[in-house]
Amino acid sequence: MSLLLENEVAIDLDDGGRWTSLVLGGREWLWPGPGLLTTSREGMSSYVDVGGLDECFPTVRGVPDHGGLWNQPWGSLEEDEDWDVIQYDEAVLLRRFNGGATPDIDETGAIWVDYRLIAPPGYRFIWAAHALLDCAVGTTINPRGSTECRLYADGAPSWIGGAWPVADGVDLSVYGPTDGTAMGAVLVDCPAVEVVDGDVALTLSLSCPGQPVSTALWRNLGGFPADAPYRSLGVEPMLGRVFDLAEAGAGDAAVVPESGELTWRLVVSARSV
Repeated sequence: MSLLLENEVAIDLDDGGRWTSLVLGGREWLWPGPGLLTTSREGMSSYVDVGGLDECFPTVRGVPDHGGLWNQPWGSLEEDEDWDVIQYDEAVLLRRFNGGATPDIDETGAIWVDYRLIAPPGYRFIWAAHALLDCAVGTTINPRGSTECRLYADGAPSWIGGAWPVADGVDLSVYGPTDGTAMGAVLVDCPAVEVVDGDVALTLSLSCPGQPVSTALWRNLGGFPADAPYRSLGVEPMLGRVFDLAEAGAGDAAVVPESGELTWRLVVSARSV
């Protein structure tokens, strides 16, 4: 892997606002995808995996699959072009990179992202930064915070409960060799996760006081899709406690307050280990 010196993020506003590159700690972290598509997904009706990081809103699974933003172009806010903006249904989502107060961190490098959601009071949603990481076999995932785990076996209608790192007999803490399995999980009320790949650790940390803050995982060890499986590792800071908004019980979804605006911050940092 080549050494990259700058800490930077690249985005494609025309392809759903997707993050296409994340360079921290001297290396690229985002997986370039399975090569299924080389053009924009604008206007498509069925989700296509192209790697990088998709902003999933107002759900991750269910309808629409991976949310309703990945197939729409984003724009820039006229009053302040530092903010990216997109509208979905009756909600407006804004995003700004490396603005506002600098986070207090000691790591090699960091990217921080502020979000603003403007929607009717009581609007319920799931949001996830659906990051697919370019990591080697043996990479470990180390949560900070809650160890309650909701495991979604591929194709299963809903989740089963368990404790980290072994849920339903599956050790989710290691990105292992190909074994033909694919499964998702939600680490409930877990605001930060460290991903250790070789001699560099990536930390993803989410803050949104008063809302359910979790981390979702997608561990595909050659089990998905069934007709042409590949490998992928998703580590996804999340507002919510389930993948599908339609199955969210009390406290499982984020809710816009009476002010009609909700803000949150994602910090992604790297350090040598």
